[in-house]
Amino acid sequence: MKIAASFLDIKEPKFREVTKLSNLDVDYLHLDVMDGIFVENKTYSYDEFREIVKYTTKPKDIHLMVSNVKKYIDEFSKFNPEFITFHLEAVDEVNGVIRYIHEKGIKAGISIKPSTDIIEIINYLDCVDLVLVMSVEPGRGGQSFIPDSVKKIEQLYNIRSQQNYQFLIEVDGGINDETIKKCDKADICVVGSYITKQDYSEAIKKLRD
Repeated sequence: MKIAASFLDIKEPKFREVTKLSNLDVDYLHLDVMDGIFVENKTYSYDEFREIVKYTTKPKDIHLMVSNVKKYIDEFSKFNPEFITFHLEAVDEVNGVIRYIHEKGIKAGISIKPSTDIIEIINYLDCVDLVLVMSVEPGRGGQSFIPDSVKKIEQLYNIRSQQNYQFLIEVDGGINDETIKKCDKADICVVGSYITKQDYSEAIKKLRD
């Protein structure tokens, strides 16, 4: 299982701490992009994110929690990320957004809120590269893991096996050294406050163990 480290809860000086985090045993840096419209909170602009991550080397995993999805795809594609993930609930033309990301040479991910059923994305599973299961309500860090998320991960795992699909399964929200054990069928776990609110190296080691 791979770990995508979210720095949403890191305090200042953010660029220094994020660079430190990037040099540790994580597989991706997870950028939580919020516009204050699709979700209540708002994070940084493209220029601010660029300053925060400019000294990092890890592959970027960008999670768009925004309403104007294509605008943010245009901006954050400049980071040459491995993934850009958008929310099903934020767009009308899902296939068009997936194509738009692919046309930029980036892997496309689709995310669903805790209240959205897997059936809602079933028609897109053959063309996305990643499915992000939100195990908390999107928009802020530090929330508790929603147990029903495990069923969604297992559903996706079974569908992928039965249909020979290629998408990765990612889970985000409330992940710690205990809840990560429940997500053993996921390929990537996004971990934020569990890492950033203690010694980074020790937290990552516990997750790996």
